[in-house]
Amino acid sequence: MKLIVAEDDARIAAFLERGLRAEGYHVQLASTGPQALAAAQDAWGRGPDAEDALMLLDLMLPGMNGLEVCQTLRAAGVGLPILMLTALGSLEDRVTGLRTGADDYLVKPFEFEELLARIEALARRGRGLGPVRAAQLVVDDLVFDRTQMRASRNGQALTLTARELALLELLMSAPGRLFSRERILSTVWGTHEDPLTNVVDVFIRRLRAKIDDGHPRPLIHTVRGMGYRLEAPAG
Repeated sequence: MKLIVAEDDARIAAFLERGLRAEGYHVQLASTGPQALAAAQDAWGRGPDAEDALMLLDLMLPGMNGLEVCQTLRAAGVGLPILMLTALGSLEDRVTGLRTGADDYLVKPFEFEELLARIEALARRGRGLGPVRAAQLVVDDLVFDRTQMRASRNGQALTLTARELALLELLMSAPGRLFSRERILSTVWGTHEDPLTNVVDVFIRRLRAKIDDGHPRPLIHTVRGMGYRLEAPAG
């Protein structure tokens, strides 16, 4: 999915670009209002491909502010989903943003995990989908029961701690998807954890020992320098 990040603060833009690319998104940066406008118009002009594009729009942009960008796009019939990111968080500011045509509004500072959740929700809405939460997750012979918070492999129950269960549920929620250490930290531990800690690697090793040791088909895979994924072996 393509994300147009319209943000004039170079530090924030770099943070968003790094984090979103780690999540597998294609990121295009725009540092001014006119650049944001042109990028959104270009993405919308790609027809069916526009369904896989979304804009993160800061309000305080040089050349043309975010409200003007949003208003101009909507007046031109551009229906690209827009998530406004701004430090202006009063009720009046939020209402104005939404009435101008934004699909959602997130106030800075925000948690990165919440940003990801809102992006995913807008993407589902754009495709006419609703959130789906299966009661049971299955990958190969590994089964996770969300109602009982229990897991088993090849019919044998696994003894997992609450944190290990949370980590396993995250990995199994999207088989084959690469999860960055930052995403795992944010989801399983919360953003209060030091991003330089090796707690993710430690718990992955523990989980791998309980799930993969003794089985001919390993399910947890490391992508060096990027993160981890859980998927069934090919064939």
